[in-house]
Amino acid sequence: MESLVIIVFVLGYLAITLEHNLKIDKLIPALGMMAVIWALISLGHLNVFEVNTAELRLEPTHLDEILLHHLGKTAEILVFLIGAMTIVEIIDYFDGFSAIKGFVKTNSKVRLLWIFSILAFILSAIIDNLTATIVLITILRKIVKEREDRLWFAGLIVIAANAGGAWSPIGDVTTTMLWIGKKVTTMNLIKFLFIPSLICMAIPALIASRLPAFKGKIETIEKEGDETIDEYSKIMLYLGLSAIVFVPIFKTVTHLPPYVGMMLSLAVVAIFAEIYSNARFSLTTVNVNTDEGDAGHYSPVHKALSGIELPSILFFLGILMAVAGLESLGVLFNFANEMNATVPMLGTEPIIAGYNVSDLVVMLMGVASAVIDNVPLVAASIGMFSDPIDSPLWHFIAYAAGTGGSMLIIGSAAGVVAMGMEKINFFWYMKKIAWLALIGFLAGSACFMFLRSFI
Repeated sequence: MESLVIIVFVLGYLAITLEHNLKIDKLIPALGMMAVIWALISLGHLNVFEVNTAELRLEPTHLDEILLHHLGKTAEILVFLIGAMTIVEIIDYFDGFSAIKGFVKTNSKVRLLWIFSILAFILSAIIDNLTATIVLITILRKIVKEREDRLWFAGLIVIAANAGGAWSPIGDVTTTMLWIGKKVTTMNLIKFLFIPSLICMAIPALIASRLPAFKGKIETIEKEGDETIDEYSKIMLYLGLSAIVFVPIFKTVTHLPPYVGMMLSLAVVAIFAEIYSNARFSLTTVNVNTDEGDAGHYSPVHKALSGIELPSILFFLGILMAVAGLESLGVLFNFANEMNATVPMLGTEPIIAGYNVSDLVVMLMGVASAVIDNVPLVAASIGMFSDPIDSPLWHFIAYAAGTGGSMLIIGSAAGVVAMGMEKINFFWYMKKIAWLALIGFLAGSACFMFLRSFI
């Protein structure tokens, strides 16, 4: 029966990887895989275990207890993501991201490349790489007229957004998983990964700035009338971003799970959103004494909640609980032990020019994340390895999984959304952008391994 569980996981994983070929949303195989795996565990009366990390062994437990345990860990991540997504939607409700367009005041392709790369690197660390990519490509489409130029800019935005998400606990869902799973802490994550991630962004941008595609000036889109920004747009932008940044601080001070801080931030942002929405509505209502005006007022919080990506939340639920099923059977733990017996882990003597075999393994995981969804990849690594919190292994996994997906357009959520918004061809990206992403990934990896020896 255990072999059947593994087969179901492999088939489900394959369906997720071939999402674009099968034209089936990846949440469907994820949810189906989760339900079937746990059903097989129950019907087969398979023994389930919990890893005792203090003694590195498996402890038997009851099915309902282990299921509730994993559901609780998964719910922490999902509630956190729902809060972050809602805050971002509230900012967008007030058109707060339009204020970012004010930073773009040049028609030089090289300068524009660096502006968008830096903005993507910073924004993705705060509002996550997916949302940052959506925001910046939306702005890009309002500035750059030629589609070929936009494709190049979009490709570099994907690289920069993924690099920016890797060094922040709230910048990428996989890094968030490691943070909430108590594998990394905020300050050490930043300390170890900021410079490697910056290099991962800067090297491709530097090389690209010397390519013919970024020579000369861009053909800008003519503005249609005066573009004015609502007085509340900037306020909600800065308030929303500050609220998200506050979450790691709240966790550090209170030692409570991150989702508690995110709910507090959401509550504060929601209060101001309601106040500003009522103020805006009262100014635009012709006759405040009629019932029609009140009926036309729609709560920004309700609007934001209806706009969050529920399919992504369900996908995370399915894949995390499916991986938890394998973990509870001891499959991942035993696989890690076998790998440890054949491939030396971190802390072993270097074998080739100062590099450990484990470094190569993690880098291969990064390359694999360009093909395989990085969420189950990181979820599996959490179940496989028992290294202590802030071990260099976890930091390297965060970097590799976060930036490795840039090597293919389908390798990251940022790449997929850019592909959809600008209709980027898979092979065009592979030919024009993939090699830049690979150079950045390798340069950042080398930087991490170098810094690790001194930090």
